[in-house]
Amino acid sequence: MTVPNTPPDPARTDVRAVPEDAVPGTEPDPYAAPQEGAPVASDGPGTPLVQRLLPEVRIGAGVVVTCLVVGLVMAALWAWLAPKVPLVVDGDRILYLDPEGEQRAGADALFAIIGLGAGILTALGAFLVTRRRGGGIAVALGLAVGGLLGSLGAWRIGRWLGPGNDLIAQARRVGNGGHFDAGIDLGAMGALLVWPMAAMVVLLALSAAFGKREEDPPPYWGAPAAPQQQPSAPPTSPVGPEGRA
Repeated sequence: MTVPNTPPDPARTDVRAVPEDAVPGTEPDPYAAPQEGAPVASDGPGTPLVQRLLPEVRIGAGVVVTCLVVGLVMAALWAWLAPKVPLVVDGDRILYLDPEGEQRAGADALFAIIGLGAGILTALGAFLVTRRRGGGIAVALGLAVGGLLGSLGAWRIGRWLGPGNDLIAQARRVGNGGHFDAGIDLGAMGALLVWPMAAMVVLLALSAAFGKREEDPPPYWGAPAAPQQQPSAPPTSPVGPEGRA
């Protein structure tokens, strides 16, 4: 007969009542090699580096391709709106019709203005598309590389779309006393950097003002203290009737 409130004997504990994961030796080893055919986690420290970088590479490549398409539009606008330098044929010479004109500087300024607008547009679009995932270094690199490549493409294609650069052929075509326009070109090569620099500044400003933020952890003095466990008293067996005097 067992005395009431007697603690169970550890030696007589039924093994069948112990759950399987509590039996020593049945816990999975976290450092063991994965078994063949076992599912592999999609992310985590064990994920291959290429698999983790693939989404970032796709986003960066998409931003670069978008900038190249915008560069085509920029080239067409520059070739259409840039002021042309008028020339005149005087015998065997080609002279400026307006020697004091500022058409060259106007073409540089227009290229910089269009590049500024392209930088703002691409940065705003990239931020809105990638805002849910928190942007990332891929967006910034894509805007920097894509903006520079887009500016180079707009410069090259704009020169090709504008008036021809073969002045002798054009002078022969119009004849003596004829007028024609010189090809457009950049005199200040720093205008090529306006697009990527504007995109970086706008992306930084948008990320600082409206970017995704993580919740700050509570300060250590405001965190609730962990409850302290009181030491439990050893169980005592009540004295039976036979133990009374």
